[in-house]
Amino acid sequence: MKLILASNSPRRRQLLTDLGLAYEIRLREVDEDFPPHLHQAEVAEYLAARKADAYAHDLAPDEVVLTADTIVCLDDDVLNKPADVAEATAMLTRLQGRAHDVFTAVCLRTGDGRQVVFSDQTTVYFRPLTPAEISHYIATARPFDKAGAYGAQDWLGMVGISRLEGSYFTVMGLPTHRVWEELEKLGALPTRP
Repeated sequence: MKLILASNSPRRRQLLTDLGLAYEIRLREVDEDFPPHLHQAEVAEYLAARKADAYAHDLAPDEVVLTADTIVCLDDDVLNKPADVAEATAMLTRLQGRAHDVFTAVCLRTGDGRQVVFSDQTTVYFRPLTPAEISHYIATARPFDKAGAYGAQDWLGMVGISRLEGSYFTVMGLPTHRVWEELEKLGALPTRP
């Protein structure tokens, strides 16, 4: 099957490339609002499926589209992408010195009507960060496209994350172990010698 990545994330692109998967990029704007009654992983799964809905009628029978959504949860709050410096600063100030959960959900939808939605959770522990470290990171990394205002692969992740419980790749935005498993179940992996 032909894999379609419906994501503008350079991290997701790199992870699929590193898995040795050929793919085509297709992008559409999708509203990322979600019902307020959804809780943690349900939010990410809802958004991943909603993104896949935008491609449902345009897939050939031999195509599978991959959509994904990553959210950061601190207590009962969902920290999405920050709108500006003030919001990024507030998020990182709340996250520093604490543990939080990252959920990445994936939806795989085939052109012949099959769909699977799944999510993976990783707990991230941040050491205490100084206001100067937070300001430096925001000024240099401009993390406005990242849930929770940080990337694990960025400078702040390298100096701030003290440990993880779960998959590092889930925090990067794609639980590669689960993606591989589910693509295999769909018969969407390339034939290996």
